[in-house]
Amino acid sequence: MLERIIAAAFAGGLIFAAANFANAQTVGPQGEAATPSSSVTLSDADIATLKGKGYKAALLWHTSSDFTNAVSAGAKDEFARGGINIVVTTDAQFDAARQRSDIETALAAKPNVILALPLDPVTSAEAFRQAVKDGTKLVFLSNLPKGYKHGTDYASIVTDDLFQMGKQAADAMAKAIGGKGKVGYIFHDATYYVTNQRDKAFKTTIEKDYPDIKIVAEQGISDPARAEELASAMLLQHPDLDGIYVTWAEPADGVLSALRNAGNPKTKIVTLDLAEPEALDMVKGGNVAALVADKAYELGRAMAAAGMKSLLGQETPPFVVAPALTVTKDNVAQGWKDSLNRNAPQSVLDAAK
Repeated sequence: MLERIIAAAFAGGLIFAAANFANAQTVGPQGEAATPSSSVTLSDADIATLKGKGYKAALLWHTSSDFTNAVSAGAKDEFARGGINIVVTTDAQFDAARQRSDIETALAAKPNVILALPLDPVTSAEAFRQAVKDGTKLVFLSNLPKGYKHGTDYASIVTDDLFQMGKQAADAMAKAIGGKGKVGYIFHDATYYVTNQRDKAFKTTIEKDYPDIKIVAEQGISDPARAEELASAMLLQHPDLDGIYVTWAEPADGVLSALRNAGNPKTKIVTLDLAEPEALDMVKGGNVAALVADKAYELGRAMAAAGMKSLLGQETPPFVVAPALTVTKDNVAQGWKDSLNRNAPQSVLDAAK
């Protein structure tokens, strides 16, 4: 989601995970191989051991949104299996100072596990230090406080499989245009971890796996409000584009407007993250061919599972990734549920009938 792009900005470029494009995988801070979230599980015996211990957890989020709601739902359901109560849930509103205050408030409730997305590497390192001293198990979403060491300071980092998101976008584009043609590439022109890795994965996959598809136009974008203007200029130079990749859904709104204003029903759009306008166009058979999203509910489930494994003294993987999924007209209802643990917007469901 766009909120993680903003969170990346707050982190000052010190988010560590990066994609290894040579090996087509997302890797961790020190080059650790990613562990699939599906392998981070607890046995019935583990659950039985956890129950009755009176363990408590806190969810310290960076913002409130459909995404964080889905992550929270996954975490709450998994914690409930182990009889762990959620005693504090906070929203820092993208304010690192407020997050520090949230941490202090949470620690007063003496949680055994904290799940959080650290907003600033330096401030967060200081803010979570007392939790480390208290023996609280920390599981981080996407970002890592500066200087923190796996197994000593935190249990796991859990994030999206960013390479797979970009790759699936490339695969969806190839399918939409019949495996050949000319495409435009609108990438995020800023140093933000989430978008940079996804964008690069799209481009790498097209160049490596689809020799009959050529990226003939590239345009960086930093302000989503300029998307229509930039897309119109791209279409003026390349009116025969078969498809356009757009870095995330908000600027895809502008690209869609540019295509409509040009009377162009042919050029297909593939973008990342779920959004109602793009989904509505997609189910109506418009320009949008596919949306690639993460499984936010699974992110939360895996975070909670890692926290509980740490409480049991079990080894926890340093870097965990949740899978991506491609949402199309054919699976939009189920895709929305799989990603965000909620129904798709009613307008989308009605149009898909």
